Amino acid sequence: MKDLRKSRRRVKFGIIAAVIFLGTVIFLSLQIRNISVTGNKKYTSEQIIDMIFKDGWDRNAVFCLYKDRFQRHEQIPFVEDYKIVFQSPVTVEVIVYEKSVVGYVSYMGSYMYFDKDGIVVESSSGKLDGIPWVTGLQFGHIALHQPLPVEKGKIFSEILTLTQLLSTKEIPVDQIRYDSRGDATLFMGDIRVFLGSNDQMNGKISELKDQLPVLGGLSGTLYLDTYDEAETVTSYRFVKDK
Repeated sequence: MKDLRKSRRRVKFGIIAAVIFLGTVIFLSLQIRNISVTGNKKYTSEQIIDMIFKDGWDRNAVFCLYKDRFQRHEQIPFVEDYKIVFQSPVTVEVIVYEKSVVGYVSYMGSYMYFDKDGIVVESSSGKLDGIPWVTGLQFGHIALHQPLPVEKGKIFSEILTLTQLLSTKEIPVDQIRYDSRGDATLFMGDIRVFLGSNDQMNGKISELKDQLPVLGGLSGTLYLDTYDEAETVTSYRFVKDK
């Protein structure tokens, strides 16, 4: 009788050991092999993958699922969050939700990026391609997740209006410079665009969008400060560099 109980106990332990061994094998063998990335504009898919899947364990399907559900996501500059969607045990899609950024200013050796509402959403030591650099203004203390503290309140709203228009029209600008009067000049490679005051800014940016194909390959200044939407004849000029 005792031998029978011992035999049954051995069988039970053997089954448990086999199940544990099989589970371990399955756990170790479920490696993610296919990764696609969507929603990314500021980073390449390869960069996103390298930042999220840093080592072999991160590519293990079971560990990845656990980490995604119960641990804090990797902090990626200019990315609000991301989601990992399992399409199969070995195939996942990474959906990236980027922060909305329309411009940045230089402050104490760093570049402070702000969104369409003027909230500083990111601080970086490098410039981000495709985002205009706003210069010529005086600021108070700048802090993350706080409104951009422009000393002149009127300029603050004008910056947001201009950067939103440029973003909506998909016009690439290197720099937006404001002078002491609050007049704006855009820098786009070898082209400068003097916009002047904030009056009729929507029409000025629309006109700039239309003129971009003509300006290609040129060097000089486009004066849109005299733009008047009521005029039926062109009321601005382009002056080539000498």
